[in-house]
Amino acid sequence: MGKRRILVAIDGSRYSGKVLAKAIEYAELLKAEVVFVHCHRKYPRLLGQPYRDQVISSIKDETLELISPYLDDLQRAEIPYVERLLEGPAGAVIAETAESEKCELIVMGSRGLSNLQGLIIGSVTHRVLHTASCPVMVVK
Repeated sequence: MGKRRILVAIDGSRYSGKVLAKAIEYAELLKAEVVFVHCHRKYPRLLGQPYRDQVISSIKDETLELISPYLDDLQRAEIPYVERLLEGPAGAVIAETAESEKCELIVMGSRGLSNLQGLIIGSVTHRVLHTASCPVMVVK
């Protein structure tokens, strides 16, 4: 049996700190590695140079600024982790990543940053709960 893995999905919402704390707790209990997932906003497709590169650089900078405190927490806790900064619909990407990384558990928040979007088209959490091939822990 290989290394145990827990996927933690962080979006920077008010739940993210609690989500990471719970993932660290379970990683310590299970002696598991954390697969840290953040889905950033999409890169522009129809933007000419040099503007496209500037927007991509800005997205990368924003992403690193957002995730740095969470990665610092993982390092302080001495939890082994890999980070996956992904683009695409978060609900699908989280479930697909958990499967491809052979994770035993997904830890995520009950609500993310886009409350209105969740009301209109269904939440990311709802999608992951219905598509993930492993258990999902929802942190409130």
